[in-house]
Amino acid sequence: MKILDLYCGSGGASAGYHRAGFDVTGVDLYPQPEYPFPFVLGDAIEYVTAHGHEYDLIHASPPCQARTRLANISLHTYQDLIPATRAAVERTGRPYVIESVTRWGLIIPVMLCGQTFGLRMYRHRWFETTFTYTDPPHSKHIARCARNSYMPTAEQPYMTITGRNGHISQRWVNKAAEYMDTPWITALNGICEAIPPAYTEYIGRQFLTSSLVSAA
Repeated sequence: MKILDLYCGSGGASAGYHRAGFDVTGVDLYPQPEYPFPFVLGDAIEYVTAHGHEYDLIHASPPCQARTRLANISLHTYQDLIPATRAAVERTGRPYVIESVTRWGLIIPVMLCGQTFGLRMYRHRWFETTFTYTDPPHSKHIARCARNSYMPTAEQPYMTITGRNGHISQRWVNKAAEYMDTPWITALNGICEAIPPAYTEYIGRQFLTSSLVSAA
């Protein structure tokens, strides 16, 4: 089945869907030299309006700055693209997934946690879907996280990967990519914005066993 990944970035979400068995195409407004699948440079909403009907499933991760603490401390005004993205995707008539860093603005979302998938990070992300899937158990956080931009230690074995605070070394970026299971990502922006592939692999497999696919 074919999936369209809007606002694809460096391809963390795309990799998960690929592992679930999808043929993936990514779209982003900015060049993504590390993106590992077929890529379209352009506006996500314009592209899904013209081509969304060609795909079996659509994933969208609109920029999240408007929904983070950054919006409260920055002098910059960030645009909330979730409503416009949802409207464009709904017009295609295709099932979809919308991901964000908070549940605000999403419709009956489910939260996924890295620890659920054996990752040494929490990195909570929320997913709105047009299909029902099993909400995996969110176990109690069992380990301490190293502060953002700090390497994990024996006392703080989990990583915090939430933004671009302070001086961040390439060694830290490489370790974060290892923990995220995104070894192809070597750029700081790419790793800070990526979704662990385990999340979307889980969602993709749930979709493939959903009633929507069975009905088709």
